[in-house]
Amino acid sequence: MKQSGKSGGLYAVGALLVGILAGCTSKGSTAAKKGEGGVPVTVATVAQKDVPIQLEVIGNVEAYSTITVKAQVGGQLTQVHFREGDYVKAGDLLFTIDPRPLEAMLNEAEANLAKDEAALGQAEANLVRDIAQQKYAQSQADRYARLLQAGIVSKDQFEQMRSNADALAAGLKADEAAVRSARASVGATKATLENARVQRGYTTIRSAIDGRTGNIAVKQGNIVSANTSDLTTINQVEPIYVTFSVPESQLPPIKRYMAEGKLPVLATPQADASVEERGILTFVDNSVDATTGMIRLKGTFANKDHKLWPGVFVRVTLRLTTEPNALVVPNQAVQTGQEGPFVFVVKADRTVESRPVVTGARVDQDLVITSGLAPGETVVTEGQLRLAPGIRVQVRDGRARPPSGAVKKRG
Repeated sequence: MKQSGKSGGLYAVGALLVGILAGCTSKGSTAAKKGEGGVPVTVATVAQKDVPIQLEVIGNVEAYSTITVKAQVGGQLTQVHFREGDYVKAGDLLFTIDPRPLEAMLNEAEANLAKDEAALGQAEANLVRDIAQQKYAQSQADRYARLLQAGIVSKDQFEQMRSNADALAAGLKADEAAVRSARASVGATKATLENARVQRGYTTIRSAIDGRTGNIAVKQGNIVSANTSDLTTINQVEPIYVTFSVPESQLPPIKRYMAEGKLPVLATPQADASVEERGILTFVDNSVDATTGMIRLKGTFANKDHKLWPGVFVRVTLRLTTEPNALVVPNQAVQTGQEGPFVFVVKADRTVESRPVVTGARVDQDLVITSGLAPGETVVTEGQLRLAPGIRVQVRDGRARPPSGAVKKRG
């Protein structure tokens, strides 16, 4: 019986403790609802600032232009005037091919031209001589015709003079044909001579652009063939392109903002985040890739310091415009409910209210709020799970950082 009494006493004490704890819990909950305590939260202030709206994608660097240097005449490569990887200017001498065979052809063409010009001079002289003789013979024939009418000379004499004049006239036509033939020969020889000069000129190969040379494919002393041997390549890197693609949904705003002015493009190599080069958007492709739904764009960069290198992948930022006086809050302040996004706003009496908002673009770790908030209001960024409208809050030490950053439009 003593044991039973002791057990009953323990049950009574346990029941009493449960009742006390339940009462405390009920009082704490009631106090929180009435605002007598405070739910610890972290807050941030709604900031207002000018926010750049931009697209961020990955692109790659592309040479502004690339040329492949070929030999236009065959022969021995006698000299290379640069080292692999050198920067060259347009007009700089790169290679020399043995010019002696072509110089011999040039000399032969010059000799042929001199011979043909001499032949032309002889033909023209013959023509001048025969013209004079024909004129004299024609005047004699005309004079004998008058004498024949006067009965002073015989008809045979007149016929002889007229035949002589006609023969000389026919000779003039032959002389004129000879002159035309000689002139044609001179023209053909001049063309041959000019071609020989051009061919000899191809024995010195010069750079067509400013750029950086690549590997020398044919070394000095080797024989090269015309239009088949690639000697080296030259990439123009100043200026330089950065090529990237954006979703087709971004094409309308890009076209709209391009009509207002030049759009800046920023490029940062993935291997070196400290480098940021600035250029402008200069190219929008004429069609969308049907397989990916992307459209290709190009930015042109001055690249004076040669920090952008062909083939390198870069982080590209295309800045479209700047939204003035935009309201921004940290991302974590915006919650999603059944009726859409909302935030908890801390009022002057340290209670909170649920405020529906309309969000805009992302701003680094923040969001643009297009409606629902006013500048300077305080919003909860941490601790929302324990909140409900009307609950009192206690702000933790250290308020959240002010919103900052640039708008990133995501495809």
